[in-house]
Amino acid sequence: MSSSDIFIGETIGTAILILLGGGVCAAVTLKASKARNAGWVAIALGWGFAVMTAAYISTPLSGAHLNPAVTVGIAIKDSDWSNVPTYFAGQLLGAMIGAVLVWIAYYGQFQAHLTDREIVGGPGAQDTTAKSVEAQEGGAGPVLGVFSTGPEIRHVVQNLATEIIGTFVLLLAILTQGLNDEGNGLGVLGALITAFVVVSIGLSLGGPTGYAINPVRDLGPRIVHALLPLPNKGGSDWAYAWIPVVGPLIGGAIAGGVYNVAFA
Repeated sequence: MSSSDIFIGETIGTAILILLGGGVCAAVTLKASKARNAGWVAIALGWGFAVMTAAYISTPLSGAHLNPAVTVGIAIKDSDWSNVPTYFAGQLLGAMIGAVLVWIAYYGQFQAHLTDREIVGGPGAQDTTAKSVEAQEGGAGPVLGVFSTGPEIRHVVQNLATEIIGTFVLLLAILTQGLNDEGNGLGVLGALITAFVVVSIGLSLGGPTGYAINPVRDLGPRIVHALLPLPNKGGSDWAYAWIPVVGPLIGGAIAGGVYNVAFA
């Protein structure tokens, strides 16, 4: 795989991943969406299918890492870091493009949601709740969950540990199930297996933090949230933003090390 193939494949694949994954979050969250309040199972399935679709599309070009934690885990497994910067660059750009596409696809729903007086202010508004106060102080705004993750209970050690554990499971599954075909990417069934693993992680470990398990899945859309002209969007919660970046990278590195010790 050439550097240009890797960059293009990771950009396209990660854009599809975030478009479909962020799309299900928008569908479940935003007013005037036919899927509003569909629930956590819909989100977990949506993200799993997003991984499957993105992996099938990008495998021929880049091997479908789509996640810096995957790239780090494979680099540790193979002792080859030469293409890591190219993977990272494509993944971050793709994540930002995907988040912009979610905004375009749900533009009317974003506008309706963020101008609803019950959500952002006015008679009967929820602006005295703890979350609204937090948003006014730079924490999570009312639609940040469409773009990025956030904890139900803010506890740095627990939140970090949850992301490490979830990503460790993901990477160990990828590295040990023969999904990386001699460095050339996922096999025919690999994308489907990985999708089921992501659904499992979401259902079993996603409750505390929203299971980023992917640094660019969280960081790229969070940057887009901060830049988009969304009315009454609130803060992007940068105080939390390092956890879904650092946690998955640690989890991926641990999984790569465990693979080399136990399975290589």
